[in-house]
Amino acid sequence: FNMIISSFKTTREIMLDPFSLPSSFSFENYASVWIDKGFGRYFLNSLLVAAAATVIIMLVSSAGAYAFARISFPGREFVFYLYLFTMMVPTVTNLIPQFLLMKELKLVDSYLGLLLIYIGIGVPSNTFFLRNFFLSLPREMEEAVIVDGGNHWQIYWRIVLPLSKPALGTFAILAYSNVWDEFLIALTMIKTPDKRTLPIALKLFQGQNLNNWELIFAASLIAVLPILLIYIVLQKKLIHGGAMDGMVKG
Repeated sequence: FNMIISSFKTTREIMLDPFSLPSSFSFENYASVWIDKGFGRYFLNSLLVAAAATVIIMLVSSAGAYAFARISFPGREFVFYLYLFTMMVPTVTNLIPQFLLMKELKLVDSYLGLLLIYIGIGVPSNTFFLRNFFLSLPREMEEAVIVDGGNHWQIYWRIVLPLSKPALGTFAILAYSNVWDEFLIALTMIKTPDKRTLPIALKLFQGQNLNNWELIFAASLIAVLPILLIYIVLQKKLIHGGAMDGMVKG
């Protein structure tokens, strides 16, 4: 509430009484941040990167989770535990190796390099949780598809994914918010000012406008609002019980 009302105030009003209502609800601060300070571009950069990373993470992790849960292949357990091991390594520890690898691939200061790192970080954890969810799905329907001449791709695309919408929605929200809020990797990888994502722009903006609290609050609200809206709109898509009740009889 304080962030919202302060984003409409002047610096003088904030200093006099931080919790009072603004004298007028003018969007001048938002216009200044969005247009003059370039936050419109940074917002679009973050939106594209987060959306692309989330879609790819969910596709790759759901396919991998199905393979680990339902398909027997040589080395399955070893590869799965290798996924688990990557989850235990702190992100900061990987920062220098990731940068050197992207430098060798000539992907520093590019969204492709940033996406590859985000995908590499997001896939293992999502694969682990989705695998556990897929294991809870009844096998009877899959066996019926196999008897009718179906294959694993049809089971995955037509049965497993539709039944897993609550789980997919939950982990998609988490994956999107993790990428949207990520700062350290983006700061290391992105060098061109116009390519900056919103967390970088916000942090630098705060350092450059220490006394312009109304602009800082407006910029912060722009950065926070999309995640809040996603949680509000999609909260009913979170994992809930009873989604498969009555689907299998006998």
